[in-house]
Amino acid sequence: MSERNPPPPDGWKLSGVKVIPAGQLDDNTPQTPGMHRAAAIDFARAGAKKLWAGTVHIHANAKTGAHHHGPLESVIYVVSGRARMRWGETLEFTAEAGPGDFIYVPPYVPHQEINASADEVLSCVLVRSDNEAVVVNLDIEPAERPEGVKWVDPIHRE
Repeated sequence: MSERNPPPPDGWKLSGVKVIPAGQLDDNTPQTPGMHRAAAIDFARAGAKKLWAGTVHIHANAKTGAHHHGPLESVIYVVSGRARMRWGETLEFTAEAGPGDFIYVPPYVPHQEINASADEVLSCVLVRSDNEAVVVNLDIEPAERPEGVKWVDPIHRE
């Protein structure tokens, strides 16, 4: 038998599962120029203690400023559109992701999200490893020609 905590006084009714309707996300979050973030799950809204989740929208042909998220790990799931990520000390590396793809951003990595489409909004779901929405905007002079990087799966190498 697996261990579990005893139920709270409300029997999990109000302290259990929470559904956050799409139209009730919170835009009162740290923002990066060129991007719109909205929180769905954080401590204030859902009581989350170890993660933050929300949405990100980047307009067609737009890009964010360079930034990082301090000690937090980030996972981006592309819902629609085409994401181009640049990262590195001078944003010298690049890769693209499309609908259904996941992007992992380790702690402190300077990066920039770019909507690679000239006519479609890039829509993503974002999850971070803490309930604080840490955003550190950076003043970086980007590399002239970033190097394309193809991800190699360390477990399923060909």
